[in-house]
Amino acid sequence: MSPATLLLVDDEPEILVALADLFEGEFRVLTAPCGADGLALLAREPAVDVIVSDQRMPGMTGDAFLARAREVSGAEALLLSGYADLEAVISAVNNGRIAGYAPKPWEPAALLSMVRNAVERRRLARALDTERALLRGLLESSTDALSFKDVGGRFVRLNAVKASALGRTVAECAGRAEAGLLPPGAGAALLAAERTVMESGRPAEVTEQRSAEGAPPRWVRVNRIPIFDGAGRVTHLATIEHDTTEQRGLEERLHQAEKMQALGTMAGGVAHDFNNLLTAILGSLDLLTHTGLAEPRQQRLVRNAITAAERGSTLTQRLLSFSRKRELQLRASDINQLVREMDDLLLRSLGEGIELRHQLEAELWPALVDPEQLGLALLNLCINSRDAMPEGGAISIITRNLAVGEDMVHDLAAGDYVSVAVADTGSGMPPAVLAQAFEPFFTTKEVGRGTGLGLSMVYGLTRQSGGTATIVSAPGEGTTVELLLPRAQQEVDRTPECRGAAAPLVAPVSVLVVDDDPGVRGVTETFLTNLGHRAVAVADGEAALQMLEKSDDIRVVVTDLAMPRMTGRELAGRAQALRPGLPVLLLTGYADPEVVPEGFPVLRKPFRQADLARCIALLLKPPSA
Repeated sequence: MSPATLLLVDDEPEILVALADLFEGEFRVLTAPCGADGLALLAREPAVDVIVSDQRMPGMTGDAFLARAREVSGAEALLLSGYADLEAVISAVNNGRIAGYAPKPWEPAALLSMVRNAVERRRLARALDTERALLRGLLESSTDALSFKDVGGRFVRLNAVKASALGRTVAECAGRAEAGLLPPGAGAALLAAERTVMESGRPAEVTEQRSAEGAPPRWVRVNRIPIFDGAGRVTHLATIEHDTTEQRGLEERLHQAEKMQALGTMAGGVAHDFNNLLTAILGSLDLLTHTGLAEPRQQRLVRNAITAAERGSTLTQRLLSFSRKRELQLRASDINQLVREMDDLLLRSLGEGIELRHQLEAELWPALVDPEQLGLALLNLCINSRDAMPEGGAISIITRNLAVGEDMVHDLAAGDYVSVAVADTGSGMPPAVLAQAFEPFFTTKEVGRGTGLGLSMVYGLTRQSGGTATIVSAPGEGTTVELLLPRAQQEVDRTPECRGAAAPLVAPVSVLVVDDDPGVRGVTETFLTNLGHRAVAVADGEAALQMLEKSDDIRVVVTDLAMPRMTGRELAGRAQALRPGLPVLLLTGYADPEVVPEGFPVLRKPFRQADLARCIALLLKPPSA
């Protein structure tokens, strides 16, 4: 520790020399011959610890000098006087706040002891000032709620954040027990928690959920720390309260993303296997319809089975959208037109007692989205709204243009978006349900009525499209789900799609079928045979390459994309290396754009005979045609 600094002020040079000689061995000594010079020196040397001043000096007495010094310095002060001037001493005590008085001539040991004590007091005062400044800075700058209480639970110190959380000012809270400012139940729980810490003498950390009327619940991490006196007794309690709501939300979103990724991987695998089964089932039923069923009852049963298989295919496509394994067909779409075209389907699906309303912006921008998947999403949302209104109500589909600024919508970049919202007058959602609404497999419906995939798939569609989805709901106030879709930069393509067009007639050729699933392989082979082609079927890529090496007449390869050992992508590349220009058609139960090679046509499972016929015809079409 550096030596303390003393300022000696006396108009007699001999006394200054004697005092300096006494103190220089232990302290850093500064001297001044009068009060004015002493004040000037204090202005230059703010770190003076103790002032030793004579009382009787020309121009300015000691008590007057110390009173002036007190205005610019916190140094301890000692007064020296060769006269028994009681009035001057009293004045120095009152105005200069002197810590001691010594007569002239002084006793060296006593004066040295007096100065040492004054230095120690000054150092303690500085340490206390530092602690107070640190405490004040901590209280004022911290975004956490901080407070210090006595053993009775009364506030000794607290910051504005804590006072604001209690709906009061710092002055209104000081000296009052926090438990008395809370509802009875919460106050009793707080007293019990604080008593436990004080009695045990050990810090405690808990996370509490706090709710305010009309506001979503918040999560707060509370640290309670006992403070001890020199005898080891708990005298105070420090409390630090950190709001972890945002952090918890981020952790939950990360956990949600991890769950979605895991479930997506699972859904993709399930959908792949299920599509293989559906291809075999739907293909077999399709073949049955071409055998000329004699009885109307047989025809009806087969049609019912085909309808059920096609519904299974639609469900699989929804699973693939959820897992991001289905490649969305994003294009500029007129959302208003899509909503109007869905009116009949929605009215039939919603049933009686539900009023369907439209609030469509006249000059709506085109949106970049897969219109087929958006139609499924709107149907899903409307059915959810219907189920929330068992006694009937109104569903509104609302569209509008929306310019989104930075940080305006969570996880959404700034830009122009098209909003399409489905709002109902139903029962609404409590905060706990609302927080989980987009989670996969979460449902409040009874067993057998809800899959819990609807809202998560809607959310997945908007995210894959470059937008997002939000929900606003409260008990008794209905629910609004808003889909934000990026504005398309190109105009809406009004050309109708050619679905189900008849395949052009082509001459029969030899087709190599490659699929590890025997059911799919058999149905594909039969389809091709019915179309007049000669089909050769093998179970894997190695067998396919061997067949290509020994059979020169194979004109087309139809291969599954996902196969063990050698994928369809690898086979396509090696087959065309062996036979340049050989047409290859890829079959897939999940068209992941990352694994489908460019330049190869893709037919998604399950498919019908007519779908396969069109693809083969396109592959065999002459380049100039």
